[in-house]
Amino acid sequence: MILEERPDGAGAGEESPGLQISRRKPRKTRVSSLRGRQEGLRDVCAWRGCRVHRGEDPVHVHVGPMNPQLHAVGCDSLMQIQCGQLQSRRAQIHQQIDKELQMRTGAENLYRATSNNRVRETVALELSYVNSNLQLLKEELEELSSGVDPGRHGSEAVTVPMIPLGLKETKELDWSTPLKELISVHFGEDGASYEAEIRELEALRQAMRTPSRNESGLELLTAYYNQLCFLDARFLTPARSLGLFFHWYDSLTGVPAQQRALAFEKGSVLFNIGALHTQIGARQDRSCAEGACHAMEAFQRAAGAFSLLRENFSHAPSPDMSAASLCALEQLMMAQAQECVFEGLSPPASMAPRDCLAQLRLAQEAAQVAAEYRLVHRTMAQPPVHDYVPVSWTALVHVKAEYFCSLAHYHVAMALCDSSRKAHLKRAILGQEEALRLHALCRVLREVDLLRTVVSQTLQRSLAKYAELDREDDFCEAAEAPDIQPKTHQKPEARMPRLSQGKGPDIFHRLGPLSVFSAKNRWRLVGPVHLTRGEGGFGLTLRGDSPVLIAAVIPGSQAAAAGLKEGDYIVSVNGQPCRWWRHAEVVTELKAAGEAGASLQVVSLLPSSRLPSLGDRRPVLLGPRGLLRSQREHGCKTPASTWANPRPLLNWSRKAQQGKTGGCPQPCAPVKPAPPSSSKHPGWP
Repeated sequence: MILEERPDGAGAGEESPGLQISRRKPRKTRVSSLRGRQEGLRDVCAWRGCRVHRGEDPVHVHVGPMNPQLHAVGCDSLMQIQCGQLQSRRAQIHQQIDKELQMRTGAENLYRATSNNRVRETVALELSYVNSNLQLLKEELEELSSGVDPGRHGSEAVTVPMIPLGLKETKELDWSTPLKELISVHFGEDGASYEAEIRELEALRQAMRTPSRNESGLELLTAYYNQLCFLDARFLTPARSLGLFFHWYDSLTGVPAQQRALAFEKGSVLFNIGALHTQIGARQDRSCAEGACHAMEAFQRAAGAFSLLRENFSHAPSPDMSAASLCALEQLMMAQAQECVFEGLSPPASMAPRDCLAQLRLAQEAAQVAAEYRLVHRTMAQPPVHDYVPVSWTALVHVKAEYFCSLAHYHVAMALCDSSRKAHLKRAILGQEEALRLHALCRVLREVDLLRTVVSQTLQRSLAKYAELDREDDFCEAAEAPDIQPKTHQKPEARMPRLSQGKGPDIFHRLGPLSVFSAKNRWRLVGPVHLTRGEGGFGLTLRGDSPVLIAAVIPGSQAAAAGLKEGDYIVSVNGQPCRWWRHAEVVTELKAAGEAGASLQVVSLLPSSRLPSLGDRRPVLLGPRGLLRSQREHGCKTPASTWANPRPLLNWSRKAQQGKTGGCPQPCAPVKPAPPSSSKHPGWP
């Protein structure tokens, strides 16, 4: 996909001037042609928040008066034509997506097969190009399907475009074989009986591959994220993996990466949660205070997701999830959030231009935004981030730094009445001219006319004010204007994404509570045993819920004679599974048994000195490590609740993380996320 700038009125039926989108047919990979367009392939199609639609959305079509009878039967010829055009465009996009996928498959096979470094670099470049095309094709398809145009917000105000991130893509995954085998081997149950649960997990993963660009998409991603946490807690141990290869494409370069660790899957989903927040933030109408506030929150939560990923993930197999890249993305999101703070304070048209306090406040806010973007630019200009981030991103950050610095001097000039006013206007004009010069140096930025429009309008306003001062009888040459001290009334902080909003029940909850029935423990299934009532009752003491624990057994009692032991868990009463029953429910069922007695099935936890391999076909049970010993030492306390947090989500190289103080390379400073507003989510310490 190539961004093309067309003049007003170019093309029949196109109402929106300026930035337009056209697509080239995929071409075969040629080393000679690829090497010459190195910058273009990495930068093209980097702008997903500032595209202008082609006016194909039928929602805004005005038909005019019609015959009521014809309208009742739906004979809207214009609407039918519009719907036909939309359907035709969708079909074209699907065809283009198929072609891009074929190109990516071929390039990926060549990337894996070759050992020539120059060829690998060329193929990686082509993968980046194809990945950018796929991102924009899928986003355009989403816009056509939802009828939402991110370029139009019902407001005539023009705002500076933001930088959204593309989502990481993944291949289909077959969960069936490893999960069925694990359930049969380690849980002693028929793996085929969990076919419905496995299909539900696969359907959830398939849906999260193409989430909608809104809150529903976030809920879908977080729902799958939470299920991965349950899978991690139930099926995995430090010495065992599922044996699956998780295959993901890098968001920045398009280069494929795969690993067996479930942590890679969870980390990639968490990255997509942050990336989707950036797209939601870029789609907001920031010309009003409410839209700027929503955009700021989205960028804050994106920064929180990247910070969370950086602090719990090391030795990333893809560049976009490396500590340096994540740190740069954190800083970029915080700078864009700071820009939203400034836009929320932008003065209305009715505000007097000589409102000194308001103008000085805006000047310091603009200087703060400029300082944030300077820090991001220094980070992006250094390796290894410089090798991964598109050059157009670095150029836009540089342009914004100069632009907001010039805005700071402009607002100071509006607040002053002395001779220094002209000096600040002069620095504002020089800064805006420099921003336009930097804008023209990057080929991709040259095609983003929205950015040029914003800077040009500001420059014309500054020149007009400067011309007014030139007409005055002022013969004193102004001194050099000093720098503006950055200051903000609202410093954005990284906020944790709402990972609990997609929280739902564990898909494999039929296996039992995680406090006992997980891959960290082994057990032995006992029974069914027949337990009758003696003169003193059954001779046992029960405690806890889900599952109910046999806390004590009286020697010589009916329970002791039946072989029940202290520390066993009751999993079945009279043939009814009771792993999720509460204490009162089990007691009621035993009391109802009468003199005939009850049939019980229990599990006895075994020492966890050796975990069985997949080849060990004996049924075993699982639960928290050291649970039985801990209970006996502390008087058989009730086991932890089923909803207790499982093991940490990302657990790679924790020893290496303990010695780190920041995790971000200089000059990148770590962004500290604010405490989450909601309760702890599953899978995070």
